[in-house]
Order: sequence, then C-alpha cells, then structure tokens
Amino acid sequence: MIPATTFAGLSLDKPRIFGIINVTPDSFSDGGEALAVADALDKGRAMIAAGADILDVGGESTRPGAEAVSAEEEIARVVPVVKALSETGARVSIDTRRAVVMKAAIEAGATIINDITALTGDPDSMRVAAESGLPVVLMHMRGEPGTMQDNPQYQDAARDVCEYLKDRVRACEAAGMKRGLIAVDPGIGFGKTVNHNLEILARLDLYRDFGCPVLLGASRKSFIAKISRGEAPKDRVAGSLAAVLAAARQGVRLFRAHDVAETRQALAVWQAIEAAGETA
Repeated sequence: MIPATTFAGLSLDKPRIFGIINVTPDSFSDGGEALAVADALDKGRAMIAAGADILDVGGESTRPGAEAVSAEEEIARVVPVVKALSETGARVSIDTRRAVVMKAAIEAGATIINDITALTGDPDSMRVAAESGLPVVLMHMRGEPGTMQDNPQYQDAARDVCEYLKDRVRACEAAGMKRGLIAVDPGIGFGKTVNHNLEILARLDLYRDFGCPVLLGASRKSFIAKISRGEAPKDRVAGSLAAVLAAARQGVRLFRAHDVAETRQALAVWQAIEAAGETA
C-alpha cells in the first residue's frame, strides 16, 4: 500500500505538529493554563509562531483516573476557544469523544476530529464524522480514562494495537469515509504499561502499510518519568523529544506536543541529518 503523503491539506514531506491546548482545569501537565479564552488564544498564537501546524483543542481531561465532565460543560469550554482560534486562520482540531461536542466544534470552525475512542465512544460519532467529510484521528485506548491503567493486558501490545486500528479504519471506510481522511494514533499511555508503550514505540514500522498517517502523542507522558528519574510533567521535554525522534525514524510524520518549539527544532535537526545522509 502507498504511504500517505498528505493529511488535512498538509503535505507530509516533513513532520507536522499538533499543538496541545487543554481547555481544562485538571489535565495532567497543563491543567488551568488555557481555561480562559484569552489565555487559550495567546497560547495558540504562540504555538503557531513556534511551528505548530494544527491546534488540538480539548475540553475534557483524559489523564489516568480522570472523571468525565458533562457534554454541556465540555461544549462551554471548547466552542469559544475553537471559534477564536479558527478566526485567526489556524487549523483547529477538536479532541473529543462525544458526537454533540464534535458537531458544536465543527460549527465553530474545527476542521479535524481527534477521538481517543476511535469513534466508538458515542453511538452517533461515526455518523457525525462521516457526514462532516473532515479528516479524523482514530486513537487506541483500552478501557475508560478512569480505569484504563487498572492492569491492562495484551498478547502482543504493538501488534494488538495495530490490528485494532486497522479494524477501525475499515469500519470508517464502511461508513463512507475515505482512507485519505484518516490518521491513526496508537494511544501511548492510554491503557498501557511502561513496557507496552515501549513495545509500541519500538515497532511503529508496523503501520507502514496502512495507507494512513500515524499521529504520535507521547508528549510529557508518565512512562518517561518511570524509566527516568520520576520527573514532573513539565520536566519531561527531553524524554518526549527522544520518543518523537525514534518515531520519526520509523516513518511517523504527525506529532502531538505540548512543547512545540522544542519539538520543531529537534525534528528540523533530525530531518537535516537524514537529508545529508541521503546525499553523502
């Protein structure tokens, strides 16, 4: 199968970055930083200036142990931010598992749907996504955020996750969605132990025959601290970049990041080194 060359109107001849904007009071790394619309707008503008290609807006924390918020609360959080960011000309992704939030965010200007449940968390989400005609990101998660880290089990984590995502891509195609509009995310940290995460990160080449781009979201995740020195989320930038570069070597071209400038710089240097090696 031919590898994907574009996503959401962006060429994948170079890595692309989703800048994370959590409009929540309780996200694991940056809760409360962008809860106000003005703060979210400032953060989004700074991320675009730092090299973000897409701004990924979410109104519900999905950290391990997180409790769900109501759809009404989620809409109240994200819609003003999506609208404000879209009006600046930014590409905005809505990070939600609820169909009603997807619809509200699309009406406010979102042009990408990013769903941690791979369009399984709401009976209407597949229909909404298909009818929108927008690009979607399908993520793998085992269980619910509140319980997903309760002893997750796999026969072969890397292959099991890959096969699940293949099935979800087929389901989307059966619903009328074109494969060229679909990206997949193996869901680092979502229902996975440290070893599961490492196995997945080491075998991202399993996705080379998907025909869909892969989005990696390893930014500031707890597995980094667990294999390092127990660092707090904001002190996990170096580990996040190590995961990004390991994934880039395996063909990943979409990255979800809190630290946009650092991620862009690391990828620029990596890409320059790779290009020099090809011409040497």
